[in-house]
Amino acid sequence: MTTEQIAARLTELCRQGQFESAQKELYAKNAVSIEPEASGGFEKETKGLDAIIKKGHKFEQMVGETHSVFVSTPLVSKNAIAFTLNMDITMKGKDRNTMSELCVYEVKDGKIVKEEFYM
Repeated sequence: MTTEQIAARLTELCRQGQFESAQKELYAKNAVSIEPEASGGFEKETKGLDAIIKKGHKFEQMVGETHSVFVSTPLVSKNAIAFTLNMDITMKGKDRNTMSELCVYEVKDGKIVKEEFYM
């Protein structure tokens, strides 16, 4: 897949809240995920697709309700994708909140090899 095709598919799946499907379909087995900082029980860096999927499961278990998900139109370069992700969610035991982050992805050999999030 080209970077443009990956960007289109990634945004489509993320808009549907199908984050794990996106990871299984579009990520390399040795992909890396980088959070803005180690917090909320998450490491700053997670290595490997299986570990990234487990991190997603952990986040899902913390969410009480997802009210809406918005993904902006992606910006695409030769080997990078970026978009904003806004999630209106209620975390278990907490008030309703809007999470907003810039999501940046690096593509190599037709797969996402790195994701990095900026709050």
